Amino acid sequence: MIIGIIGSGGREHAICKKIFKSEKVKKIYCFPGNAGTNEIAENVEIDLSNFNKLKEFIINKKISLIVVGPEKPLVDGIVDYLENNNIKVFGPNKIASQLEGSKTFTKMLCKKYKIPTASFEIFEIKKKNHAFNFVDSANFPMVIKADGLAAGKGVYICQNKTEAKTAIKEIFEGKFGLADKVLIEEFLQGEEMSYFIVSDGKTIKCFGTAQDHKRVLEGDKGKNTGGMGAYSPSRLINSNLEKKILDKIIKPTLKGIKEMKKFNDDDLSYKGFLYAGLMIVNNEPYLIEYNVRMGDPECQTILPKLKSDIVDIFLACCEHKLHLTNIEWYEEKSLCIVLCSKGYPEKYNNNLVIENLNKINLESNEFIYHAGTKTKQNKIYSNGGRVLNFTVLSNNFKKSRDRAIQLIKKLNWQNGYFRTDIGYKVIK
Repeated sequence: MIIGIIGSGGREHAICKKIFKSEKVKKIYCFPGNAGTNEIAENVEIDLSNFNKLKEFIINKKISLIVVGPEKPLVDGIVDYLENNNIKVFGPNKIASQLEGSKTFTKMLCKKYKIPTASFEIFEIKKKNHAFNFVDSANFPMVIKADGLAAGKGVYICQNKTEAKTAIKEIFEGKFGLADKVLIEEFLQGEEMSYFIVSDGKTIKCFGTAQDHKRVLEGDKGKNTGGMGAYSPSRLINSNLEKKILDKIIKPTLKGIKEMKKFNDDDLSYKGFLYAGLMIVNNEPYLIEYNVRMGDPECQTILPKLKSDIVDIFLACCEHKLHLTNIEWYEEKSLCIVLCSKGYPEKYNNNLVIENLNKINLESNEFIYHAGTKTKQNKIYSNGGRVLNFTVLSNNFKKSRDRAIQLIKKLNWQNGYFRTDIGYKVIK
């Protein structure tokens, strides 16, 4: 079969590599892909906002299945459009994608279905003075978020009134794109965990856990990023906690989406990956946010552990047969370190050549996933803030981290920056 992947990051390269291993697949297209996907698939430059043009390409090339990697096409309704044109696509529909597309949508869902989350207030741009007045009498620290998509960066943890008012001002002035609402939340003191499920609309199955390191500097300090690295499984997961996550957070959320769509009683109405960003406080889970796709770099951390054919999982979800699919995993620990352009997440240079990649010999348990890269005149150049992902599987996290660092140093890219402490909470 022929498969198409929408996206250009490390997540999409990881998905592409897993699909490439399937005996069911004879060709892969990536829209638009990167230098890594270019080695195993055909990259296609196409306007992803032009759904009709994408549809025509899919039909002309006889693509059997589309896998949507990033959040924006999902929030824009690409799944609804392709399904209405009888094209098989893996990912949630437009309404379900509001779980990520609007933080206030998710918060109101939490309120209605009593899903544990931080207490919150919502302020509209036309009443932004109310937001400023609110922080004058609020407790600190507090969390302030832009309502819409912000590429993982529209979150501020504010220690005082000055920081809070600056955050509100920057969000409403469009630092993260158009945002007509701001969310102000209670700060929860605990430890973060990423929990993933995959669903076909009727059945849900766990798809791994991880801990992501969002901050740019060692010790989880500095500005928020899209993710500087991750490890899997999370050190916090246990059977008791997992039951709470499913019963108190995941299932009520999917029930809420189902009732909004008025689906049949046995239909959860959510198809695809769902990523719950959680805060764990004394073994109790609280929802921080949802992503309606695999995380990045969590995907690059989790997928190397997947033993099953990922194409079987995608097809089972599209055909509502996930209950017949057994998802198997390797037992090893996985750790991923992201190599960024110097200056990220602020100003950084693009179009910088990356040499020595072809000189790195990887073992079967070692992976380099491209993110912000492109191919030009048979050379690989940087094309974004997060450039490469180095993932290693082993029997302990320290060994994985040491080897990932060794590989990065062997690459010796002078324009790059990375954190050496990924997984420090689990590596003592």
